[in-house]
Amino acid sequence: MRSQVTPTRSAFAPLLLSFAAATAALSAQEGVPAPPGLVPEQMWYAPTAEDWAKPVQIRWQRTWDDAVRLSQATKKPILVCVNMDGEIASEHYAGVRYRDPEVGKLFEPYVCVIASVYRHNPRDYDDDGRRIPCPRLGCVTCGEHIAMEPIVFEKFLDQKRISPRHIMVELDGSETYDVFYTWDVKSVLTQLDDGIKQRKIQAPPVVKGDRSLQQRIQSPDSEDREAVEREFAAADREQRQRMLELALAEGKQVPLELLRMAQNGLDPALAKEARKGLVETADPLAIDLIADTLREPLAQDERGELIAALQRFGEQSTHARTLATAHQGLADGESVIDGQRWQSVLVGQSYAAAVPVDRAAEASARDAALADKPKDPDALLDVAESSLLQAFDVQPASARGAVRLLLRQRELLLEDAERRLAEARAAGADGWRPAALAAIAANLRGDKPKAYAAAIAAAPDLPPDAPGRLAVELLALFAEARQHAIIDAVQQKAKWPGEWTTDVHTAYSLLARHPLGRDVHVADHYDFLDFFRSPDTAAVLTRGLERFPASALLHERLRAQLLRHGGPDALENDYAQRLAAADAPATLPWFAGYASLVAAEQRRRRQQPEAAAASYTRALERFAAYRTATGQSDGTHYEGMAHAGLARLALQQGGLSECLAELQQVFAGPASAVAATDGLAITAMQTAEMLRAKASEAQREDLVTTLDAALRALPPEAFELPDYEKASRGAGQDRGAQRNGNRRRGG
Repeated sequence: MRSQVTPTRSAFAPLLLSFAAATAALSAQEGVPAPPGLVPEQMWYAPTAEDWAKPVQIRWQRTWDDAVRLSQATKKPILVCVNMDGEIASEHYAGVRYRDPEVGKLFEPYVCVIASVYRHNPRDYDDDGRRIPCPRLGCVTCGEHIAMEPIVFEKFLDQKRISPRHIMVELDGSETYDVFYTWDVKSVLTQLDDGIKQRKIQAPPVVKGDRSLQQRIQSPDSEDREAVEREFAAADREQRQRMLELALAEGKQVPLELLRMAQNGLDPALAKEARKGLVETADPLAIDLIADTLREPLAQDERGELIAALQRFGEQSTHARTLATAHQGLADGESVIDGQRWQSVLVGQSYAAAVPVDRAAEASARDAALADKPKDPDALLDVAESSLLQAFDVQPASARGAVRLLLRQRELLLEDAERRLAEARAAGADGWRPAALAAIAANLRGDKPKAYAAAIAAAPDLPPDAPGRLAVELLALFAEARQHAIIDAVQQKAKWPGEWTTDVHTAYSLLARHPLGRDVHVADHYDFLDFFRSPDTAAVLTRGLERFPASALLHERLRAQLLRHGGPDALENDYAQRLAAADAPATLPWFAGYASLVAAEQRRRRQQPEAAAASYTRALERFAAYRTATGQSDGTHYEGMAHAGLARLALQQGGLSECLAELQQVFAGPASAVAATDGLAITAMQTAEMLRAKASEAQREDLVTTLDAALRALPPEAFELPDYEKASRGAGQDRGAQRNGNRRRGG
């Protein structure tokens, strides 16, 4: 075992290290031998489905502030725990040790917090505002253990994101021990026990006794918070009213979860009182709850009060100030673009920009017109525009020689456009059009500052009947310029006009209606509104998918939205309905298959193996339907991922032969699927390693022989390590080499 004490630290580490791989690397460097006869897959054996079904035995606190308050009140030390998806030792702790009642007793003398950067639930609260505990770690929400990670990293992790890790923190904030890089579990558990036995401060027994409701509401202990929330959920209207009043009386320490539950409940009067509590609270943790509230339809006066509350928080919080400014702009800001005038033109039947254009023929005609009037500013601008739009259409090919040729062609077109633009300005051209051409040319050259400045100058005067492609590119560039201006202001903690938000919203709304608008414009619009929790977000995505039903960008956002608001059931049900539509596109089964793949991983996180297996099976069926309908094979990688998921489920349920059969399906497909990490950060190759260890323990030499033969037949890319293992295993040691080394040690 290696223990060390580290002082408080800050900064950002780029990589979360695999504990087991890091231990192997440390052993190689320091000469620490592994226990004889064991490989990592046997030392930290994979949890079974039965293991995952057991409840977590450790009481985690929800926030660092709660943990500190509870530690000071009870005189217990804080125990910081770090966990990571996919890494075998972390999987073992999360699925086995943290669920063992005897191990849980070792954690009881501590105030425990858990840090993990991985999300296991798509959302933290259900539609009624009730918490959804993390299925992997229990007790806390995924948002809470994710928020804990940067806090403990800054304070204690010594620039090393290593997992699993256990750190004892005393009442004064000093570290007693920091345990990582151990070859066995016993050393860690012994340290937890010794840390309390050798402690000079003895925490008195915690006697909760018969406390009043007010005292229980005041408690920072997550156990007390859970009990109060259960009581509120089961209470009648009168009792809820009383509990809400007591909660609001706490002021800065108001339990926000009660406000959330009241706000999301069916009683509109209690919901309104809860929103008043949000307006009055001084707790900065209310910022995101206010932002979530603003996502919903509200009366204008309530919306204004909540925005004003964000503005007050904005005196100390850049995040709150940003949200307040954005919502104020979206509510009553006025764009520099005349949106109503544009809309009246875009809904007309004769918008000329929708007609396909022969760029080469257009350029020839404009060259001829310029020859007749060589000094005419408009003719010069016409030629500059034609050259610029042709440069847009030049796409470098994959062949190296073709790339050079096309890049040279685009460069010549750009030079011609810039030359003609300069001549037009010298001849007196002014206004939006030369500014628009200058903006687009600068953007093609990668000169973003120049492009943004020109786009901002040109957009206010851009007429709705401007040439289609030119208008589209300028509107998109203008929206991008405003977004980057907002980002720069936020990073510099400077104030910015709310009208900038309106500008972005207006520009993207026009692009959504423009005949030459693209799906990327819809995706950017959605992301912008979603970041600020605008109530218009979902409608933008719905309209976008109606126009671009086969857009991968928009389906990605649809999956995230469905998971966030309804979980895997909502995700699969939505796609089932889309598939049943008479006008469903031929590509839809691909997206439906991928949705089922994502749903399966969500169900695995929730420890629902049967439902996960059913989702994987649906994914395979839908990818097969796509292949049959289109003749395309671009779903085979994800079919391999589905088989890999089924293999993992079979392994957890003790089905060694079934696991091998599924792995053989993976091996028969693209090698990329063998090495790819799934949504739980696990690869098919890691499952194969676990299978080999379990088959060896079960003396199933037939399985070991078959598996080894299948592995030898795989190409080198199948053995590619996950990113989190590359640094710690060493560039010169691949997975196969390590496996052979373990065999030589007797594993």
